[in-house]
Amino acid sequence: MPGSVQSLERAAAILQVVAGSGGTLGVTDIAAAVGLPKTTAHSLLRTLLGVRFVEQDHQGRYALGQGLLRLGAGHLDVNELRSRASNWADALASRSGQAVRLATLDGDRVVVVHHVFRPDDSVQVLDVGTVLPADRTALGRVLVAFAPHRSVRGVVDGGRAEVTAVRTQGWAVEDGHLPGTVGLAAPVRGSTGLVVAALGITGPPEAVLDGARRPRGRLVAMVVESAQSVSRELGWHG
Repeated sequence: MPGSVQSLERAAAILQVVAGSGGTLGVTDIAAAVGLPKTTAHSLLRTLLGVRFVEQDHQGRYALGQGLLRLGAGHLDVNELRSRASNWADALASRSGQAVRLATLDGDRVVVVHHVFRPDDSVQVLDVGTVLPADRTALGRVLVAFAPHRSVRGVVDGGRAEVTAVRTQGWAVEDGHLPGTVGLAAPVRGSTGLVVAALGITGPPEAVLDGARRPRGRLVAMVVESAQSVSRELGWHG
C-alpha cells in the first residue's frame, strides 16, 4: 500500500507539471521537474498514457489527455453549463453591448451551446448548435490552446506560437472570420481546473478594436472576468 500511494503522488505530480507547462514536455523535462529518475518518470507516463490521462505527440512529448479532460468535465452536461453561465453571459452582453457566445469542444468541433443576442434592435440569428472553425474564431482558438494535444492535433501543430500566446495572455481574438465582425474569448474552467468551454463576445471592428486594431482593454477585461466568474460557478478556485 505505501508503494501504491507513493506512485499516485508521483503520478499526480507529473500531471500537475504537464498541466502547468502551457504546451508539451519531454520525459527528461518532466523527470527533472518532479525530481524522479528518468526511468521512473517514463514508467509512470506509460501508465498515464494507457488510461489517456496524458497523450504523446509525434515527437514523443507529453500533454494532458482526453481521458483526464472527460474525467474533469464528465459530470457537467451542456444544460448545466448553460445554466451556470447564463447570468454572467447576460451581464457581459449588457456591459459590452455585444453578442455573447459560449462554446465547447466536441472532438475536433467547436460547438456553440449558448448565445445571448446583442442588446439592440438589430436582426440577429440564434447560433446555438452552430459549428465554428477552430482555427479562425476566438472561441475556437481558446479551446484549441487549452485542449489536450491530440484532440486538435492538426490545428495545434500548425500554430504552436499562437497556442502559446493564447495560453500566456489568457484570451484570444479573431478578426475577419465573418465580414464586419471581431471576436474576443477567454477560457472557462471546471472544478478540476481543466478548460471545459470558452466564453466570448462578437461585434463590429470599430467597437471591439482600437485605432491600432488591437482589442480594447476594457472589453478584454470584461470577457476574462466573466469567464472567470463562470469558472467559479463551476467550482474552480484558482
